[in-house]
Amino acid sequence: MAPQFLEFFGNHWYLFVALGVILGLLTYNIIVGEKGTVDPVAATALINQRDATVIDVRPAADFAKGHILNAVNIPMNGFKNQTAALNKYKERPVIISCRSGAQSHAACHLLRKAGFGEVYNLKGGIMAWESANLPLTTRRKR
Repeated sequence: MAPQFLEFFGNHWYLFVALGVILGLLTYNIIVGEKGTVDPVAATALINQRDATVIDVRPAADFAKGHILNAVNIPMNGFKNQTAALNKYKERPVIISCRSGAQSHAACHLLRKAGFGEVYNLKGGIMAWESANLPLTTRRKR
């Protein structure tokens, strides 16, 4: 069996290199990729215990249909130009949400680059929030 494996490996070494790269990327994603994310339950704890601010980067129409209580809506299409307006939240945790968690990842990167210390991506976004049976509101923050 060993000689057959060595022959297969010799003939298809590029497949093993690809497998190594894929396993490396998956490992990296598991170890580093989850850093800076919170699930809905952990986000609730941050909001309640540490007065975290929630910033929703969905379009205004989606935000109006339902959002996390007291969330601030800054749509992703103009987010980069609005980071200075968020400086008042710099000293406390900030949770970024979107529909599924993908766009908010980019917003987290922009805020970290702007010097925000504690920035968290809501893992799974508003969809995960709803799946956890957590409430949404349609009222605007005053």
